Amino acid sequence: MSRSHIVNYSLLGLSAVAYVALAYTTPRTEFTQLLLLYTFTFAAYIYVVNNKVNIWHGIAAAIFFRLLFLFAEPALSDDFYRFIWDGRLLHAGINPYLHLPGYFLSAEAPPIAGISRDLFQQLNSQQYYSVYPPVSQAVFWLAAKVSPESIAGSLLTMRLILMLAEIGSMFLLLRLLRKMVLPERHLLLYALNPLVIIELTGNLHFEALMIFFLLLMLYQLFYQRLVISGVALGMAIGTKLLPLMFLPFLLRRLGFRKFLLFIGATLATLLAVFYPLASLDVINNIFQSIDLYFQRFEFNASVYYLLRWFGFRFTGYNQIAILGPALSVVTFIVIIAMAFVKKLGSIRRLSGYMAAALTVYLFLATTVHPWYVCTILALTTMSMFRYAIVWSGLAILSYATYRTSTYQEDLTLVTLEYALVFLWLVAELYLYRQRHNVKNMES
Repeated sequence: MSRSHIVNYSLLGLSAVAYVALAYTTPRTEFTQLLLLYTFTFAAYIYVVNNKVNIWHGIAAAIFFRLLFLFAEPALSDDFYRFIWDGRLLHAGINPYLHLPGYFLSAEAPPIAGISRDLFQQLNSQQYYSVYPPVSQAVFWLAAKVSPESIAGSLLTMRLILMLAEIGSMFLLLRLLRKMVLPERHLLLYALNPLVIIELTGNLHFEALMIFFLLLMLYQLFYQRLVISGVALGMAIGTKLLPLMFLPFLLRRLGFRKFLLFIGATLATLLAVFYPLASLDVINNIFQSIDLYFQRFEFNASVYYLLRWFGFRFTGYNQIAILGPALSVVTFIVIIAMAFVKKLGSIRRLSGYMAAALTVYLFLATTVHPWYVCTILALTTMSMFRYAIVWSGLAILSYATYRTSTYQEDLTLVTLEYALVFLWLVAELYLYRQRHNVKNMES
C-alpha cells in the first residue's frame, strides 16, 4: 500500500472518531470544541477527496460516517422537537397546520398521547403554525406511529429514512456524473462533506429528502421521462417549498409543450400530497408563518445585514419588515432574468443555473442556516465551481451564536465567512469567463 493510501485511510479512521465526538459529546454551546472537531474533519475531507481515494471506499466511508449518528440526539438543532410534535398530532388524527402549539395545552384541546407541556417547552417555534410540507409531515407521522411516546425511537425512524435518501442521492449523483462524462470521484465532494453528514443525517434536516428528489428529477430528465421527473419535483416541493424557484429554468429547458406535461405531473403530485391536509384555514396559517419568517427571522445573512446596517444609520431601527419582502422580490426578478437570458441546452447547465438561483436566494436572504448550503453543494458537484465547498467549511462559524443563552451573533465571523465565499466565487467566475473566451477564440 502506498504512503498516500495509508494517509487517506488513517484520516478516514480519525474522522470517524471525530464524528463520534461530534454526535455524542459536542452540544452547540461548546463552540470551541465544535470548531476544532469540524476543522479536523473538513481538513481530512479536503485531503482525501484531492488524493483520489477509491470511489467505492469513499462511498463506504460516507455511509459509515452517517451510521455513527444513528442513535444520537441532534446536537446542533432543536427543530426535531417540532417534527415529533407534528407527527404525534397526525398520529392522533389531528391536522398539525390548524392550531398553534399553545392551543394543545388549553382546556378546550383534547388530550393527545405524547403532547405535553415538557415537549412544548422544547419547541423553538411556539408562536408559529407549522410550515413543514406534507411529504415531511408523512415522515413525522411514520416516526410517531413506529414510536408513539419515545423521542429516541422517533428520531431513529426519521434518521433511517434520511439516511436512505442520502444513499439514494449518492448513487443518483454517480449516475449523473457518468451521464455528464465527469469524474466519478466528484461524488465524494458531496458524500464525504462534513457539513452534509452532520447537518442532514446528524441534525435531521429534511433537505436530505428534498435533494434526493431533485437529483431524481434531473436524472429522469436525461431520458425525457417527463411524467416521472415531474412527480419527483412534486415530491421535492412537498418536502420543502424551496424548489418552486426552479420552475422558470425548467420551462426554459423543456419548452412550453413539454413543460405542460411536466408541470401537469408536478401539480397532480402536489394535489395528491397536499389534499388530505388542505383547507382555506390551513393555507392562511402556512402563509402567515412564511410571511413572519421573512419579516422577523434573521441569522447569518450577508447582503441583508449590510442593508440592515444602513437602515439603522438612517432610520434608527431595524427595517426587516421592509427589507425581507423587498429582497424576496429582487430574488424573484433575478431568477426570472437568469432563466431567460440563455438557452439551457443540457441537464448540466440546468443544474448549474439551479445552483446559481439558490446562491442568489441565500445571498439575499435574511436567514441562512448552515444546512441550506447542502443543496448548492449537491448541484455544484456536477460543475467545476467549488465555492459551495468553501462555504460549507465556513458556515460552521455561525454556530458561535449559541455560545451564550442570549444567542448573540458574532458579526466579525459572519463577515469573514461571506468575504471569503464572495472572493472565491468572484475568482471562479473570472476563471470561468477566461476559459470560455479561450474556447471561443479557438473555435
